[in-house]
Order: sequence, then structure tokens, then C-alpha cells
Amino acid sequence: MRPFNYSEIKSKMWDSDILGLIAAIYKEAGKQEMCLKQRPEELEKLVEIAKVQSTEASNAIEGIVMTSTRIKQLVEEKTTPKNRDEQEIAGYRDVLNIIHESFDAIPITQNYILQLHKILYSHMNNPMAGRTKNIQNYISATYPDGHVETLFTPLAPYETPEALDRICEEYNRAIGNMEVEPLIAIPIFIHDFLCIHPFNDGNGRMSRLLTTLLLYRNGFYVGKYISLEAKIEKNKDLYYDVLSQAQTGWHEGTEDAVPFIKYLLGTILAAYKDFEDRFALVEIKLPALETVRRATMNKIGRFTKQDIRELCPFLSISSIEGALRKLVASGELKREGSGKNICYFRLK
Repeated sequence: MRPFNYSEIKSKMWDSDILGLIAAIYKEAGKQEMCLKQRPEELEKLVEIAKVQSTEASNAIEGIVMTSTRIKQLVEEKTTPKNRDEQEIAGYRDVLNIIHESFDAIPITQNYILQLHKILYSHMNNPMAGRTKNIQNYISATYPDGHVETLFTPLAPYETPEALDRICEEYNRAIGNMEVEPLIAIPIFIHDFLCIHPFNDGNGRMSRLLTTLLLYRNGFYVGKYISLEAKIEKNKDLYYDVLSQAQTGWHEGTEDAVPFIKYLLGTILAAYKDFEDRFALVEIKLPALETVRRATMNKIGRFTKQDIRELCPFLSISSIEGALRKLVASGELKREGSGKNICYFRLK
């Protein structure tokens, strides 16, 4: 089994791209803190939207897809799940809520990770919920011609509990002693977690939940207001590509985690930028028409009513629909499609 340790990370010289991303994230985090003090009530509405998007996107990455309306019912109204897919979504919702409410009381240890995994599967009968894997798993790709190729072989079941303990211990020591910048330590931990692949099922979803938990525990709260999972889902091919690159040589301790670190930091920074855009619309109390007009100016190309709703969560659906109708009538927007396929784009 490869050694886990952050001492070589501590002494590594990071390139200007990574250092630039870290500096930019700290700057945006500082700006977000000021925003939250100015408009706490309005911004609280972003939290529920982010929870719905995070639950929807993280499950969609794993192929669990359903309508936005049903997802919303499961997340916001805590409706009873009716089938396996809904049970998985309800479990994700529960873990996400616990992280939102109690992140500072959830230490990074194997025991707590197992508890979170157990909650993830609490709505179904899964005998391996809250237990590390009992069969060898593989990370593989299925190609268009139907053949399957193993891209990476994670640790064997018998190696997994010790490895999970080790990455937690090394991470906690590095963070506790301030040996490594948290924005470097977090992607490294998540990368090691995915290489160990400690569970029979749920590794990807657990990795995204743990990313949110680690960020919160280090003072980066953007995932509470903007869904990181939704950003990953939009670029999931790139996500899998950089993860595959970073896994090469992991067993021997010769891997290069830089592509994965850059990807995750870039995703975090993009979420902070989204938060800034949404705050700009909350900051000044404007009529619904002007708020929606400004929101459409943030969009390039085609966009939907839902895209505008995400930017203006404090407006009702009817206010948004009315404003869009007026902008179409005035010639500022062009409307295309019908029913669920309606979209808009700016003409000026």
C-alpha cells in the first residue's frame, strides 16, 4: 500500500496557476463574507436552491435522473421516496443537510465518514451501508463499441480501513499544524479518497459531500449558496479526465495530482464568481422587470426561465414570467420553442 503523507506536498513548489487560483479564492471568500453581512435574509434564499441543485446534479453524475419538480419535492418538502432512485436522492439530501447544519461538529475520521455513508443509504435496505467495501471494485470506462476497459484498480478490501484511517490522520495533522494550505490539502484528500474507493457503492457522491464538508470546515462557504455539484455535472467529462490523469502512478506514489487540484480550485472559484453575480442582483432593491433585465445581461447565448430564476431566487415565478414577456414584447429578448423547451436570447 502506498504511503500517505503531506510532507512532500509541503515542500513542493506549486505553479503560478495554482497559486493564482488560491489567491483569487481567498479574495472572493472575503468579498462573500461582506455580502453575507449586508443581505443575510435575501441570500438565505440561495441556500434552498443550492441544496436542490446539489442533490440533483450529484445524483445525475451517477446516472440517477428525475424531474426538477420531483427533486424539489424530495429535497424541500422531504416527501417520502417511492423507488430506489428517490431513496438515493433522499439519502443525499439528508447528508447534505447534516453538513450544512453541523459541519463544525463532524471531525474528519473514518468513523464519521462511515456514519455519513450509512445515512446516504438510510432510505433503503443496503447491508453495506456504513461499511467499507467487501469486494474489489474497479474504475472502468465503456466505449461506444461496447467494450469495457479498466482505467484504475483501487485498493483491495482488506487494505481499505487502514488506508481510510491514514488519509484522515495525515490530513488532520497537516491542517492542525498548518503545514499545508487547506486549498491544496482538500483536493489531495478527495483524490486519495477516490483512489481508495472505500465503498461498494456511493464513492462519487461521498467524495462530493466530503468536498463540501472540508471546505466548510476551512471557512469556504460558497457551496452553501452555489452548487459545486452542478458545476461538476456540467463539465463531468473534464472531471473524469483530470481524475484519470491524476490517478496514474498513485499505487507507487508517483502520481501527479496537479490536474485534479487545478480542476477543483477552478470549480470553487467559478462558484464564487456566480455568487458575486447573484449578489449584484440582490444588492439594490429594483423592480422585478429591471432585476430580470439585469439577470439576462449576465447570460450569453440561449437561456431558460430556470436560469433566470437561479439568478433571482427572491422573485416569484410569476414575476419572472411577467418580466420575460415584457422584455420579449419590447424587442430586447427573442423567445424560441414551446412548452418545456422554451428558451430566450438577447437581441440587444
